[in-house]
Amino acid sequence: MTNYSDAVLREILSRTKRIAMVGVSLNPVRPSNFVARYLGLKGFHVIPVNPVAAGETLYGQTVVGALADIDGPVDMIDIFRRSEAVPEIVDEALSLFADLDTIWMQIGVEHAQAAAKAESRGVTVIQNRCPKIEYQRLFGELRMGGFATGVISSKL
Repeated sequence: MTNYSDAVLREILSRTKRIAMVGVSLNPVRPSNFVARYLGLKGFHVIPVNPVAAGETLYGQTVVGALADIDGPVDMIDIFRRSEAVPEIVDEALSLFADLDTIWMQIGVEHAQAAAKAESRGVTVIQNRCPKIEYQRLFGELRMGGFATGVISSKL
């Protein structure tokens, strides 16, 4: 399923505190990087996960190499990897985090079987969406003036 109600998305983003972001990049022009930054600025504790960058620091957080390297629970796994990598990530997350609430797959990332497996364990799964975009949309942070609406102010 990729059609989620605003109420479901708002509930997830309201209850989530700690996010493991799998596939985050240290490159500031990569979407995973600015999503990590944005969510951190909004008060989420973002744990960056990338085996190539393990030990580096991203926005005040030490990058870990794998989900197994995270101390303590996480509420959400945010996946910035190709769809074919999802089953392994989901299996690892389900084995490590007994109280995991959500697995969120970024725009362009979907895997029906892995989603079904997580949902059968009581984990909410969101596919093909971005939590940054949804947060901005649901909590009134998208700006709708100027070029975004096709209206150009005469005061420009």
